[in-house]
Parts: sequence; C-alpha cells; structure tokens
Amino acid sequence: MISAFARAASLAVGIGALFALGGGSAHAQGSVTVMCGVQEEWCKAMVVAFEKKTGISVAMTRKSAGEALAQIRAEANNPKIDIWWGSSGDPHLQAAEEGLSVPYESAHLKDLQSWAQSQYKQSNGRSVGIYAGALGFVYNTEMLAKRGIQPPKCWADLLRPEFKGEIQMPNPNSSGAAYTTLATLVQIFGEDAGFDYLKKLNESINQYTKSGAAPAAAVARGETLVGISWVNDSVIQKVNKFPVDISTPCEGTGYEIGSMSILKGAKNLDAAKTFYDFALTPEAQNYGAVNMQMTPSNKQSVSPPDAPKFEDVRLIDYNFQKYGMVEERKRLLSRWDAEIKAVAN
Repeated sequence: MISAFARAASLAVGIGALFALGGGSAHAQGSVTVMCGVQEEWCKAMVVAFEKKTGISVAMTRKSAGEALAQIRAEANNPKIDIWWGSSGDPHLQAAEEGLSVPYESAHLKDLQSWAQSQYKQSNGRSVGIYAGALGFVYNTEMLAKRGIQPPKCWADLLRPEFKGEIQMPNPNSSGAAYTTLATLVQIFGEDAGFDYLKKLNESINQYTKSGAAPAAAVARGETLVGISWVNDSVIQKVNKFPVDISTPCEGTGYEIGSMSILKGAKNLDAAKTFYDFALTPEAQNYGAVNMQMTPSNKQSVSPPDAPKFEDVRLIDYNFQKYGMVEERKRLLSRWDAEIKAVAN
C-alpha cells in the first residue's frame, strides 16, 4: 500500500522532474502565503513545483473549507494569507460576497472549462474553478460481503436498517463536502423533506468527521461500512488497493467546483498572482488532478483515468448562486445544528 508520505514524495518528484525539463529553478523572487484546501500531499507537491518553477518561496497551511473561511474572516483587518487555493466553491463565493477577496483575471481564464469560468463570473472575478468533483458513497467491500449486505446505490439505501450505526459523513460546519451534501439533499427532496431525511440518517451515523476526506479513509481502514465523501477521495483509497468501491446516488448528486481566490489585503500580491496563474496551467494541474483523482479545469489538462466521468454521474442542477451565499449557508447550518447536531449520537 502506498502511504500518504510516499504519494507526496512521488508527486513532488514527478512535478519537479517535469519543470526541470522546462528550464530548471528560477532565482528567488520573494514569498507568498497560501491556504490549501486539498489533501496535504497535493499541497506539498504544489509547493515543490511552484518554488522550482518561479523561485518564490511558499508558506502553506492546510485547512478544511469551513476552518479556512473562519480564519480568513477573523484576519480580515490584518490578513496572514495571500491566496486561498482549493476547497469547494461555496465558501469562496461567500468570501467574494463579503469582500474578503479581490478580482483578478488570469491570461489562462480563456483556457478553462465552462464550469470554472462560471465560478469566475458568479464571483465577479474574485474566484475561479481549478478542479471539480462529485459527491458519492464509498463502502468496504470485504466487510459488506462478510455480512451479506448489498452496497448502497441511492440516498434511500443509506436508511436501510443494516446500515444503522455504520455510516460516517463530515460535519457541514467544517467540511465543504458535508455542506454540499446538505444543500444537495435540500435541492433533491425539498427543504423540509431533506431535513426529515437527515434526521433519519442521523440514526445511522457513527461519527461526523471534521474533514471531507476522513470518511473515505475510515472505510478503507475498516472502521465503518460506508462513508459519504467526495468521489475523488474514495477513488484514491481504491487506487491504493484498499478493499473499497464507490457509487453515486441514483436520485442524483451534488458536486463541487474547487476554487481559488486572492485575498483582500494580500501582502504579497504580485507573488499571489503568479501562484494563481501557475495553478491554472496544465503543467500544474496534470499531476495534482490525476494523482488526486480530480477533474481539472484547464481544457488541456489530463483527466484522471480512475475517477468516474462527470457524464456518467447523475448530477443535479446544483444552484451555486443560492447555496453559495452567506445568509443561505448560515440559515441551513443553523437549522442543521438545531435539528441534527443537537440530537446526534
């Protein structure tokens, strides 16, 4: 099995080799601070590649979407972060709405998929899509086989009695995947029916995790039968030979547009723009997207071979305009806290 450290090392070496072919290291040209919202090994590999390509040193921290937005809000008057790279698009739209980020048009914008450009337009140029990923179920095939349980294929399947106490999902207050799950269920079933579903599902949840990737890892380790997670996080576990498989809900599922924003008051603005431009190139996206099983935003990037294709997944017409706004998110999370968290196991 490939450890996270080994994957990070392999990814970093691969990206470094690619850019070595392009002319080697640049001379030092300052520094930039980055908040990273993807898996830590991808964060580390991005740092290696960018520093090698530009000579700009990177101070990077990794936080889930909710934590990142909370820190950015808290530091608004004296920002410590120059650029926020990764995390689902909803909190980036909220940051844009609150004036926490600034517009920037990269020369690479024209090379991006329509959904990435849509994120840019919706945020008035303050955010852009860098990858996309769908929500799905990950399940431990060995454990299900031993118990004679059929894997879940639909949202309704998660309410079957054999899954009681056997499911993990993230907490929507800290995880972009979980907030997308909440907003997806509300859009599929209607708000009241969606919350009725979540109340029933709560009886089957053994843990609300902090991050969106945690349920997939727990399923891979045999700590729980089923996880609700981003498909790419689940595919990583499968590619690494853990006994897991993935399905996407038959009723339809939501998806994220992983995004990037330059923050208002960035102390290293020019370096942040350089990082922004770099992150939109095929060279930067190919290794991260393929190894992390994300669908990259640049049309010239390589699509991940093991991840389900978007055209094969029943995606809902996810309303980013509504559910990416601050007040709507706050309202839904308050209701989740009152009706679900308050009675959680």
